[in-house]
Amino acid sequence: MKFSTLVALWAAFAATPVMAQTDVSLFMKSDHVQRAVVDTTLDNLYKPIGHHGPAVENSYMALRLYFKAGCAVDVYSKNRPSLELKKYGWYPTEADIAAGSGCDEYRVGKTTGLGGFSLWDGERQVMLEGTRGRRAEVRKTRDGAEMSMLVRGVEYKGDKVDIKVTVRVWDDSRLAEVSAECVSGQKVTFVSGVNFHQGQQMRIADGRVAVWGVHPADVVKNPLPIGAGLTYSTKDWDGLFVDNALGFIAVRSRRPVSRAKVYVVAACSREDALNTCDKFFDFVFSLKKR
Repeated sequence: MKFSTLVALWAAFAATPVMAQTDVSLFMKSDHVQRAVVDTTLDNLYKPIGHHGPAVENSYMALRLYFKAGCAVDVYSKNRPSLELKKYGWYPTEADIAAGSGCDEYRVGKTTGLGGFSLWDGERQVMLEGTRGRRAEVRKTRDGAEMSMLVRGVEYKGDKVDIKVTVRVWDDSRLAEVSAECVSGQKVTFVSGVNFHQGQQMRIADGRVAVWGVHPADVVKNPLPIGAGLTYSTKDWDGLFVDNALGFIAVRSRRPVSRAKVYVVAACSREDALNTCDKFFDFVFSLKKR
């Protein structure tokens, strides 16, 4: 590894405990009042709810859980260490972006996004679509913040299961933990993964997946390269496969389980630390378990 790369990695690690902060956001568009819980018998509040679901952030990225079938995890990339959810609500203006705000450049499409969860029925992915509604929660913790989405009554192998997806961030880390639990008591096979798109670079090895490049233009008119990384325990996860049609690199839990977890990280070419493919890939492949 080049000396300059080592210096950049050291700077990224060294800066994190000093600069990292966390926050949460959950509100309805009707009143814009921040709240801790939104509980409903409906499966889809994608349009009425602020930033389409609960959101959580550290200094380097924000993540949201879509309040609809799939419960995908989406990424808001940042140009500088900062907290931006309360200020921009996920959607800064073009003027804000030009002045240095972050922006929504990650393209989820029809997947579960960065570290999101689905189930595997032996032949295909089963998206988290609830028949008895959902419950979203956010809260600050002693050392960070977290959000969760409980999806009730997911139809799976002739049964109905309740799945809770939780995203945790810490005050001293760029990483986020995404976990899933079958709270109704059954054991299930989970699927998680990370998106990729045409022209992006990727590296996959030993429980690490790193992707770097430009996502198709969606909310942002002129997207720039961003990085997305996924780490997981090879003792718990297996069966890595690539779905080219969806643009998704996925892993399956080795056996039916009641809970599972992965870790995710994101970076942006506009930031100072992990602003190139090489720097980001080296960072992801140097990560250790939290």
